[in-house]
Amino acid sequence: MPRRAHLHCPTSRRVVRGDAGTLRGGRSGTPCAAPRASHAGVPTDRLPDHGIDVARARAETPGCEDVVHLDHAGASLPPRAVVDAQVDWLRAEARTGGYALAAARADELEAAYDEVAALLGAHRDEVALVENATFAWHQAFWSLDLRPGDRVLTAGVEYATGLVSMLQARARRGVVVEVLPDDESGALSLDALARALDDDRAGPVGLVAVTHVPTNGGLVNPAEEIGRLTRAAGVPYLLDACQSVGQMPVDVEAIGCDLLSATGRKFLRGPRGTGFLYVRRSLLERTEPAPLEPAFLDLLGAELVAPDRYELRPDARRFESWESNLAARVGLRAAVAHARGWGLEAIGRRVAAVAEALRERLRAVPGVTVRDKGERRSGIVTFTHDDVLADALRRAAADAGVNVTVSNPSSTIVDATRRRLPPLVRASVHYLTTEEELDRLVEVVAASGRSAR
Repeated sequence: MPRRAHLHCPTSRRVVRGDAGTLRGGRSGTPCAAPRASHAGVPTDRLPDHGIDVARARAETPGCEDVVHLDHAGASLPPRAVVDAQVDWLRAEARTGGYALAAARADELEAAYDEVAALLGAHRDEVALVENATFAWHQAFWSLDLRPGDRVLTAGVEYATGLVSMLQARARRGVVVEVLPDDESGALSLDALARALDDDRAGPVGLVAVTHVPTNGGLVNPAEEIGRLTRAAGVPYLLDACQSVGQMPVDVEAIGCDLLSATGRKFLRGPRGTGFLYVRRSLLERTEPAPLEPAFLDLLGAELVAPDRYELRPDARRFESWESNLAARVGLRAAVAHARGWGLEAIGRRVAAVAEALRERLRAVPGVTVRDKGERRSGIVTFTHDDVLADALRRAAADAGVNVTVSNPSSTIVDATRRRLPPLVRASVHYLTTEEELDRLVEVVAASGRSAR
C-alpha cells in the first residue's frame, strides 16, 4: 500500500509582515482539514492527458508517494527505472571493480550516446556526455575562436552563468556583448536579431548564444526562427537547452543550432551530475580559422602522438573528460529512454496544458500576479503575491508538502532589471503533475495571502 505523505494544512501557516518589511512564520490553532485525495495514489485529474497515462507515470515514480513536486525545473523526481539502473551499476561495480565492469558492460555505456542522439535528432558522434549543463555550455563557448571586436549576441533572459562568461570573454578577449531587445510578447526580437546580424559597421558577429527556455518567466524563445537567421548569416549558434530538453521536442536539425547544452536532472528526470553537449559535425571538422578545441582537454579528448604534439579526437567526445560517474551515465540513458517512450510531443502537450491550468488558477487568487511572458510558454510558472514575499510562500508550501523554489533577480538580471522584478516563486510542472497538486499549491498561496492581510 502506498505511503501517505504527512502534510501540514496550508491554512495553519500564518504569515505576517514585520516592521522591517520581512516575513515571520507562525502556527495558528486552525485544525487541518483532511485532504480531498492522497497525491500518493491516483488522484482525480480532469486535465487533458494528451496521450500520457498519468496514473502509470506516477506509479513508476516513487517520489509521488511522499511529496507534491512542483520543482521539475530544478531537479525532477526520477522514475524507478532511472534509480534501478544506477543502483544496479553501483552494486555490480562494488562486486566487480570499476574498470572490469566498464569493460564488461561497454555496450550499455555506448548506448547512452545513441539515446541522446535519438532524443536530439543528431548523430552519435556529435554527442558528448559531461558532468552538467554548465560544463557543457562552457566547453562549447570557450572553444570558439572569438577575437577582439567579435560581437556576441544574446537575449535579455540569458541565465547568469552564461552572461558571466560572456562578460569574462569581453575582459579576456575583447569581444563585444550585445543584449538584444525583446519583441512585444517578451521573446527575443527576431527583427532586432536580423538587424544585428546584418550590421557590418558594428563589426563581425562571432556567436549567437540564446537560452531556449529561461529559468523563470515561462517563455519559450523562438529557437527555430533564430536558427534560420544564423544559418543564413553563417554565424555559430549556441543554444542553452537546459530547461527545454525533456519537456518538449528539441530537434537540432529543425532548430539549426550548431551547439547545444543540456542537463539530465531537470525535465529529463535523470540523475544529478549528468549533462550533454551537441556539436554539429561541420564544426567538429572545421580547420579554419581554427579547429574547435575545448578549453579543457585531457587524454580522452586528444591523443599524444609525440612528446610535444597531440591530435584532437575527431568526434564530440573531445569535450569530455576521461573520468566520469558511470552509474549516473547509465541512469541518464534510462531517463532518456523513459522520456522517448512517452514521446516528447505528448509530453510537451501535457506539460503546456498543466502549466496553463496552474496560471489560470493563480490569476484567480487575490493579490497574485503571474509574471510569465511569451506567445509560447513552458512548464515553468512564476508569480508574486502583493502581501507575501516569495521566500515566505516557498516556506509555506514546504510546510504543506509542496516543493517550489524562488528565482532571484540575479539569475536573469537583464530581464529582471527591464521588468523591475522582485524575487519570484517558481512552480514547474511536468506530465505527471495532477490537478489536485495544482490545487494544493493554490490553496497554500491563497491561505498565506489571507493570513497576511
